[in-house]
Amino acid sequence: MSGFYHSMAAGTASDDRIAAMPQVTTGATDFKRKPPAQASLEPPLPLHHHRVMDEFAVRPDPDDPRLTRKVSGVDQEGRAIETAVVVERPLTLFLNGQEIVTMMTIGDHPDYLAVGYLLNQNMLRADDEITAIDHDADLETVVVRTVRRTNFEKKLRKKTLTSGCAQGTVFGDLMEKFADIRLPADAVLRTSWLYALSKKINTAPSLYLAAGAIHGCVLCEADRPLVYMEDVGRHNAIDKIAGYMHRHGIAPTGKIFYTTGRLTSEMVIKTVQMGIPILISRSGFTAWGVDLARQAGLTLIGRAKGRRFVALSGAERIVFDGDPRAVEEEGPRFRRKASREADDAA
Repeated sequence: MSGFYHSMAAGTASDDRIAAMPQVTTGATDFKRKPPAQASLEPPLPLHHHRVMDEFAVRPDPDDPRLTRKVSGVDQEGRAIETAVVVERPLTLFLNGQEIVTMMTIGDHPDYLAVGYLLNQNMLRADDEITAIDHDADLETVVVRTVRRTNFEKKLRKKTLTSGCAQGTVFGDLMEKFADIRLPADAVLRTSWLYALSKKINTAPSLYLAAGAIHGCVLCEADRPLVYMEDVGRHNAIDKIAGYMHRHGIAPTGKIFYTTGRLTSEMVIKTVQMGIPILISRSGFTAWGVDLARQAGLTLIGRAKGRRFVALSGAERIVFDGDPRAVEEEGPRFRRKASREADDAA
């Protein structure tokens, strides 16, 4: 994979590059640099175990002109066409003075992506005090600053490019906390919830329906989608949700995680690290993903489309209260994949 997609540094970042950044705190959809100002950052909210959230409190905005652009071409019959394509941008992440990784992203939530990535790589602790998150769209950088001094030179030497679109990167010791995590055994997934979630998520306005070539992840509770993030890689989308949960004090209690991508080892590891006991996907499984889910006691459900699904781990949490015969099959527009073979290549 080209260094353009994944730029790692074992040492510290260029002083000039960091110094050139304005001290500003990014908003959720800020793309243009704001006038230089002293950074200020509200501390994350305390965990809310029973916080009531609206459906789709955060959702994709397919009408945002910064996320797609029109491109001209020809179709199979040689006719001139114009179609929307997703825009992807490099974003280099720094933790304090150290360059960590360069990611390809659509760029809509750089602050949540940065914090979630660092949490899921065990580089940021849940109790770390973040003093600033500085995003500069011109320099294509985001810097997370903490009170705790950090140095991950040794960890950065161990890297693995993960499978999937806009390949993700994980570093050594990602499994260091995995075996110690205990997911709640009393979590429940009702099939009526699963059917409702699938319909709501896949018919909601999204970048996928507008342009395709993108993955989505959704934090859910019962039959309600709460936080919906999209990106060119499913690993980015799950990191955005992890960052959102951390900054807004959302506890994993009672939550369900939904993704449009494959159920790979990385997706299982990150879901378990986030403390969420149920993971659902429209797509298929990898063998290691299934093995890790069984090891962690994670409920793992794939190929969830219309009335169909397959559970390969944690089936004891499923309550079969929905009648599959009453569930409508998906219309052609909402069938992200047309076959099992396509699922497993997603």
